[in-house]
Amino acid sequence: MNARKETAVYTHGHHESVLRSHRWRTAANSAAYLTGELRPGMSVLDVGCGPGTITADLAELVAPGGRVTAVDASGEVVAQARAYLAERGTGGVEFATADVHALAFPDASFDVVHAHQVLQHVGDPVQALREMRRVCRPGGTVAVRDADYAAMIWYPAAPGLDTWLDLYRRVARANGGEPDAGRRLRAWAREAGFTDVRSSASAWCYATAEEAAWWSSLWADRTTASAYADTAVGGGHTTPAELSDIAGAWRAWGADPDAWFSVLHGEVLCRV
Repeated sequence: MNARKETAVYTHGHHESVLRSHRWRTAANSAAYLTGELRPGMSVLDVGCGPGTITADLAELVAPGGRVTAVDASGEVVAQARAYLAERGTGGVEFATADVHALAFPDASFDVVHAHQVLQHVGDPVQALREMRRVCRPGGTVAVRDADYAAMIWYPAAPGLDTWLDLYRRVARANGGEPDAGRRLRAWAREAGFTDVRSSASAWCYATAEEAAWWSSLWADRTTASAYADTAVGGGHTTPAELSDIAGAWRAWGADPDAWFSVLHGEVLCRV
């Protein structure tokens, strides 16, 4: 097995404002491109499971008789996912910590390997895809979805959000990640050895006053209070004063009655 270890830093960290966003995610709003492939009895590896909301949906979609193995690089987050699934009453799920560059599973262990918003944060996305391919059974599917930050759009115009986007992309790349991963997924999959790759795209859209307020609030908090803030300042990319200004711009934008924001995602279904 390839012994390569993670070299990237998870830019967001696991502040409450980050997990607030992650807990909103479901299979319906974040894995619809995959759900039609799932059948009762399948085995699924959920890479980068986060707090477990998508994991729980995947487990219910392969029940009865299916199983999901949920892994994340953070043991703390795995514990949160375990607690969430226990509270929800979802069974058929096992948990572990893992590095996607060197998955501790035998070859051909799963029918489906899924990763949502993972490859943008890893040091070698092609090696990650090779590992996902290795542990997927012949005839199975590797499913990956990632945002593309440069393709995010919003209205009304807000110079402070332009500053945020430029800064975030610089910090993410300095951490060893690729924030514009969505557009690269097909190319990465082909480089990893997949020959049957179906590409698609879908978007999150925050279009109501409540959605805009929620989205802007979590990004305002993330900008000043999360690991991202510490990394951005510690790496010499910005100052606390600029981060405060960006957070203020997020809150002002979110209070505008015309506020609208869309996050484009690239998606690939790769046959093994």
